[in-house]
This record gives sequence, C-alpha cells and structure tokens, in this order.
Amino acid sequence: MHSPTEFLRTHLKALACAERLHLYEQWWETEGRAISETVDRAGTPWLRAYDRLGNRIDEIVMPAGYDRLVRQAYLHGAVWSVIEENDLSSSFALGYITSFYDPGLYCPHTVSLSTAVPLYKYGSPLLHERFLKPMLRRDETVWQGATWMTEVGGGSDLGANVQTRAVPHGEKYLLTGEKYFCSNVGAELAVVAGRPEGAPSGVRGVALFLVPKWREEGILNYRVRRMKDKIGTRSVPTGEVSLEDSEGYLLGTQEAGIYLIMEVLNCSRVANSVGSVALIQRAIREVHQFAQHRIAFGKPLIEQPLMRRQFEQWHIILERAFALAWESVRLMQTVWHQTPPYSAEYHLFRLITHLAKYWTAEQAVQSAKWCMEVHGGHGVLAEQGVERLLREAMVLPIWEGGSHRQMLDALEVIQRRQAHLSLLEMLAPYADAQVIAEWRARLEDYLRVPAQEQEAELETLIPPLAEWVGQVLASVDK
Repeated sequence: MHSPTEFLRTHLKALACAERLHLYEQWWETEGRAISETVDRAGTPWLRAYDRLGNRIDEIVMPAGYDRLVRQAYLHGAVWSVIEENDLSSSFALGYITSFYDPGLYCPHTVSLSTAVPLYKYGSPLLHERFLKPMLRRDETVWQGATWMTEVGGGSDLGANVQTRAVPHGEKYLLTGEKYFCSNVGAELAVVAGRPEGAPSGVRGVALFLVPKWREEGILNYRVRRMKDKIGTRSVPTGEVSLEDSEGYLLGTQEAGIYLIMEVLNCSRVANSVGSVALIQRAIREVHQFAQHRIAFGKPLIEQPLMRRQFEQWHIILERAFALAWESVRLMQTVWHQTPPYSAEYHLFRLITHLAKYWTAEQAVQSAKWCMEVHGGHGVLAEQGVERLLREAMVLPIWEGGSHRQMLDALEVIQRRQAHLSLLEMLAPYADAQVIAEWRARLEDYLRVPAQEQEAELETLIPPLAEWVGQVLASVDK
C-alpha cells in the first residue's frame, strides 16, 4: 500500500514541493503520530481565562507538543506557498498528508489559508504589513487564522442567522455579537461575518471583517466564552466567542460581502475534499494491514473473495474521489485571483467544488465505517485507534456546509449560472459522446420541473452526477 506521499507522486506527475512532502511525511512517522495520539487521547482543550494577576488572557491550553504538531505544515508551506509562490498544489498536498495522519489537524491549516487568501486579495497595504506578513513566517512565530461565520441559529442560512453588528469607527469597525462554532479559537486572526449598521437584511447585508485577537494597545479584542467538547477533531480547539465592540477591518466592500464569504467557504470546501480522500486512503491501508494477518476460516482475510472484492471497490472509489477533489484544486488554482463579477470558469469551479465536497465526505464516512467493521471488536476499542477514523470522518459531511447544503448550492450554480454546460464541455474529450448527451438531456429535463420538485429530488441527481464526474476524471491520463 502506498504512503500518502507515494500516492500523491503517483497521481500528480509534477509536484514542485516533492522534497518538502517527503520531509513532512518523515516528520509524521518519527514524531507527529505520537503527538497526535496524545492530543486525541487528552480530549477537549481547556480555557485559562485569567492570568495570576487577574488579567483576562483567554489562553487555550493544549497538551504538550501540540504547538509543534500544528506548526509543522505552516513551516513547510501550508500558507506561504500559496501567497508567495501562487502554488495551491503544495498547500493542498501538505493538507493531504496531514489528513492521512490527523484529519482534525488539517482544520487549523485550512482556516489559516482561508484567512490569508481574502486578506491578501482584499486587504489594504497597511493590513498586509500588520497582519499578512506574520502569517507568512517560516518559523515558530507564524500566526494562525480562523473563519467564524456560524451563530447560534446555524451556519447554512447566513442571511437569517448573522446577527453580529458592525458599527463604523474611524477606519475600523466595532463588532458586537456571538459566534457559536469558532474553530481554531485562539488564533491570532479571524475572518468574521458581520452585518454593517444600516445594511439590508438577508445575505446581501453581510460583510467580511478581519478581527485580530489583540488590539494594538495589547488588550484582548474578544472573549472566549467556553470550549466545545466534540466527537472528534480534538486537534483543533473549538469554542464560542463573544464580540464586544471588537475592532475589525472591512475586507473588500460591503456590497460584495457575501461573495467574499463564499470565497472563504469554498477554499475550505476544497480542503475538506482533499482531507476526505486522505482519510479514505488511510482507512484502506488500515484494513489492508489488518487483513493480511487476521486468519478467518483457515486463511487470511485478504484472501477471502468478498474481502478482495471490497478492496477492489474501495480502490476504485479512492481513485474517483481523488480525481474529483484534485480537479477542484486545479480549478481553484486558475480562478482564485478573480474578484466579483466572476467568470464562467469560476462557476465551473464552484460546481466541481460542491460535487467534490459532497461526494468525498460521504465516502470518507463509509470508508471509516468499513474499516471498523473489518476490524470487528478491535474496531471499537480506543486503544487500537481505528475508531478514531470514524470520529474524525463524521465532521467532514457537516463542516463548511453540510451535504444538503452542497447539493443545494450545486443546483443553484446549475440553475443560475448554467455551470453544467461548462462541466459537460470540459469532460467531453474524455467521456463517451453518448453518455455526455444523456447527461445533457437528463439535466435539461431536470431543470424543466417545478423548483420545489427539483430540490426535493436532488438525491437522485447530485450523487450519481458527482460519482460520474469522478469516474471520468479518474480515467484521464494526467
């Protein structure tokens, strides 16, 4: 079975960061795995709200070694390679290796990238100097980012649930509100969804703000209310944050706010897809290692006909999932510098991203379940580590827009932007012409039915479409 680096080298012929990937994987094998297991077993991080003099500090206390664990990918280029070298592939390849060993740890790297990108694109030179430069450091002082959109009402309906108020205050804004799921809480920076004073209701009234942890005078800019105790992803601290006249900086314009927020989310969705595929590969490898030595009915599991067939099926799924996820990486590389209004290619990127996020996350959960099942009773024992894969996988269909949201967003970009036409055109050189024609007819027929019926029947459209796109892309010799 391939290591994650070998898998990437096999599937990506040209990787500028090949040596960095090799070194990063070596670090995981020699140091990272042990630290990761310790962090996971330690459970929920805790909040040290005050120092011994009674000053509010809101320090997130993690197990020993965590800082070294989380910062390795930053040092190898999880953020700086994108901004300084315009190289998304290196960042997502590093994320693949991270997720192979610790899917939860990829979250801090993802939200840091999803902070740096809008800051780079829409921040002023002064914001670059003060906030972007520390995010691009290549040592232990590197800053982390976070993306905080969700409030207590939920995250999918931003127009209805974003109640955080943003009041102009000179060149800044003062934000007041409550953020309910704040991943990578404690990061030096966060991009936050807020509603400027006087803005309209709905999604057209939300904007994107950069909120630092500390004000210039050195006092806390927001407060952490409590930490979240989650089923998995313990290697990313998650909490609730109270914004109380917290200083923030508008990124872009108020009018374009929802588009910038969606850029942030789609960057994270691409990473979610890459991480999902890495988890699938890890599950397959765990099963392979176990099945070689587990004897049942007189011979190893690996030699049993049903088990062999399952391996074949999961390898096919892995190939399709990787092709689909990496196509979203490839397309993001071509469009990530675009600003509203976007091109047709950008909307194709959106469609592929929704399909990839939906399908790869669902497959990741099933692969983890299969891995536990093959291990039998050992699969549910924490001491064996297999059950962790399922705990880590369960967040993947939920994070940054659940599976329902991805299907609905895919339908929206088909309805409003006709992105399916660009998709079929892109796949035409690699797919059977008759199949392309059948999908074109199927999609056109689908769009003729009433809108409510289209939404109700989405599970008959999006899953087979996503799998077919992955199948075609996996057949392409890149």
